[in-house]
Amino acid sequence: MQYLYAPWREEYFNHKEQTCVFCNCANKVKSDEELGVIFRAKYCFGVMNAYPYSVGHFMVVPYIHEEHIENLKNEIWQEMSDYVRLGVKILKQELNASGINIGMNLSKDAGAGIAMHCHYHLVPRWSGDTNFITTIGKTRVYGSDIKENYKKLLIAFNNVSRV
Repeated sequence: MQYLYAPWREEYFNHKEQTCVFCNCANKVKSDEELGVIFRAKYCFGVMNAYPYSVGHFMVVPYIHEEHIENLKNEIWQEMSDYVRLGVKILKQELNASGINIGMNLSKDAGAGIAMHCHYHLVPRWSGDTNFITTIGKTRVYGSDIKENYKKLLIAFNNVSRV
């Protein structure tokens, strides 16, 4: 059996919040830029991933602190889904992503890092964006500036009519 190591992720695994990081984002409206919030809707918001797999990796998160998607009211689930679809469109248009990974890790056993508050991940992808430099060189290569991409996404979400 072969093992691949990702030691740069140790900071993420060892970073323990006393409160839910998503509830913190939901409640600190005046800190959107600092927290990486890219949109706020009625039932959900979008926030950049602090430990992204690729530039532009963001999450769609319900305001309500809920682990189980089956407990979400239909209007919350529908709005989240609408923003996921809109997010795909924006990632393709603004960051020229040629593919998008969309996913949810439902529970700690499924790999969720923040299991107690459900959320979607949208990870933009490009041809040739995966290689072994991350594993062997312990280096993550981003092809563009993270802060500039945050601004692009923020502007794009602000310029679309709300879903």
